[in-house]
Amino acid sequence: MNEPLYQALNDQMNFEFLSSQVYLAKAAYCSAESLDGFANFFIVQAEEERFHAMKIYKFLNARGKRVTFKGMPDPNNEYSSVLDAFEQGYAHEQEVTRRIYHLSDLALNDREHATIHFLKWFIDEQVEEEAMFDGLIQKLKRIDKDSNAFFMLDAELAKRTFVPPAE
Repeated sequence: MNEPLYQALNDQMNFEFLSSQVYLAKAAYCSAESLDGFANFFIVQAEEERFHAMKIYKFLNARGKRVTFKGMPDPNNEYSSVLDAFEQGYAHEQEVTRRIYHLSDLALNDREHATIHFLKWFIDEQVEEEAMFDGLIQKLKRIDKDSNAFFMLDAELAKRTFVPPAE
């Protein structure tokens, strides 16, 4: 693995840890609004992002590369609504996708087959992540001011759990 690809993977690992904090900030907002189901959704999302970061951490270690950690910018902690939190989450996932595609391009250009294979999992994951956020945004827009539907969605999201994918 060449140095630019190694550095880009290390940067992505750090970005995945930042993503975890981004979602914890959204969870804290929802908790402050007494929306425990939405908070749970974002807590689970934060756990997933940490899992993604550790997956890269383990891959780099397995390839004999030293992982380095960098400081993180503060995540946004203010949202105008739950919909705003989800829309910002969707934009964040689109940025993650862009970054994963960049990593894949680097690996393809270098004919780094182990990394190409490794990144396929992330590409598939990002399709699911974006679809999930888009679907929830569409639901939130449809229910708009229907408080019953809103609280039903909150209750539905309270059931979400994180189960690490089988390796």
